[in-house]
Amino acid sequence: MAKFRLVTMPRAAMVLAAGFGERMRPLTERMPKPMVEVAGKPLLDHVLDRLADAGVEKAVVNVHYLADQIEKHVTKRARPRVVISDERKEILGTGGGVVKALPELGDAPFFHINSDSIWIDGVDGNLQRLAAIYDPAIMDALLLLAPAAGSIGYSGRGDFAMAPDGRLRRRAEREVVPFVFAGAAILSPALFAGAEEKPFSLTALFDRAADAGRLFGLRLEGVWMHVGTPDAIGLAETAIHDSAA
Repeated sequence: MAKFRLVTMPRAAMVLAAGFGERMRPLTERMPKPMVEVAGKPLLDHVLDRLADAGVEKAVVNVHYLADQIEKHVTKRARPRVVISDERKEILGTGGGVVKALPELGDAPFFHINSDSIWIDGVDGNLQRLAAIYDPAIMDALLLLAPAAGSIGYSGRGDFAMAPDGRLRRRAEREVVPFVFAGAAILSPALFAGAEEKPFSLTALFDRAADAGRLFGLRLEGVWMHVGTPDAIGLAETAIHDSAA
């Protein structure tokens, strides 16, 4: 008899919005990257709208560079409720920023998403798909992965190889692997056990989880758009327009 696991949608999310967006210059000389518009709305709103559609109640948004613009902007939102994690004094990176925000995120698994991560969903929403397969008994992190080939605006060698059971292995030097991290995940607070509130990258924690066999991936359904430079904005807007036609 098949065993069914009760699906629990995370009610909180960490949204990374503190970076400098250097590759997006000159646009980011006057605004933070999350406020750069794609298809008529800021990147940050693309992310927050997806979280709202997935039923997320609270989004913790960290800020550093040109933080006032982001703080002012999110006051207009009702869903999800936005809480600012202030990193004006010191930017803490993708790992340290989460450690600082953990008291707001709570004890349950939460979504973790880059403020510039946008995609066109397939039949089912990708955040909902993550929640449907996330299993805290075996996973410290479940990452949304896009195919390195065919993703809009991406030309790298990929980030991960994925086993048939979904477990991930990071790309070795000079290796080419099929999948790139699409900037969205479900993370367990247990992933941050022993981590300090200081600047560090999530990469080290992902590597530790992979070594323990607790880092998993899910292939994105739809189209992922890597909006890392001004030139990539037009490519993303064309894809969004074409998908709505």
